[in-house]
Amino acid sequence: MGMALLEVKHARLYYTTTKGIVKAVDDVSFELNEGETLAVVGESGSGKSTLAKLLVRVWERNVSLIDGEIYLDGKEVLHIPEEEFRREIRWKKIAMVPQASMNALNPVIRIGDQMIEPLLLQGTSKDEALKMAMDALESVGLPRDIVSRYPHQLSGGMKQRVIIAMAIMAHPKIVILDEPTSALDVITQANIMNLLKKLKWEYKLSYIFITHDLALASELADSVAIMYAGKMVEIGGAEDIYGNPSHPYTQGLISSAPTLRVDKTLSFIPGEVPSLISPPPGCRFHPRCPFYRDRDYLKGLCDAKEPPMMELESKASRKHLVACWLYK
Repeated sequence: MGMALLEVKHARLYYTTTKGIVKAVDDVSFELNEGETLAVVGESGSGKSTLAKLLVRVWERNVSLIDGEIYLDGKEVLHIPEEEFRREIRWKKIAMVPQASMNALNPVIRIGDQMIEPLLLQGTSKDEALKMAMDALESVGLPRDIVSRYPHQLSGGMKQRVIIAMAIMAHPKIVILDEPTSALDVITQANIMNLLKKLKWEYKLSYIFITHDLALASELADSVAIMYAGKMVEIGGAEDIYGNPSHPYTQGLISSAPTLRVDKTLSFIPGEVPSLISPPPGCRFHPRCPFYRDRDYLKGLCDAKEPPMMELESKASRKHLVACWLYK
């Protein structure tokens, strides 16, 4: 296991809306080791994409609270001035492939001009920036003359590769991948996943891979963080999460995913992710939890007190942490 490259401690990001305060990311802590992939898995509405925005500091204007600490290479970067973060951190040390990234390209601007814009703002010369853009396109399997084309001239898979090329262009240490294969057909998804594996080893990248698909996450993940209603509920090595899922929510996700080699009866998690404006008291999963419904001794505990992160026995070289009163 490598040294910790990214440390997130008690991070919070709340938004103000007409209906109240949305606690989109609420007291989240985790680490990312150098050269490894952390998969962040959870249902839609669990706060995964908001966590990604917090890490690269591209939150919306209606933010009401930003708190916690984010250390990148030992330096706290959440509270440094925006100009310093833009000049020294964003794209150069941490970059992001956004959700629905195929729609992130401006349809009336050439690919090359869109790729070099952040580099120009950081003081890179146009000729050097254009060379970096063409090198990045070549590394993702696209011809260098793509820089002169418009987005409508590219297929969906080619657009996705362009966005990935933009993310790796300045050789960052960390790339955040927010649903990088969504809206792509199965063959193109497989090609993009193979490309990501190739780039990881070629550029010695660390990934934060955000998805709702546990099977897809297993392709890349060294460790897995399960997110529910703005909180991390289980974190551990991929061997522990897939082989010994401990939080009832993680167990529900695993049991709802089909497998190729083992016959099993698929199940589902009843209900839906709660409102992040008024989340349930105590454990936020308790209204949907089968253990809470079946075990009387959990009444007055799961619905009253928020469970702390507890360490379990691990089969991996990483800690296995779970926030559940079943293990207290």
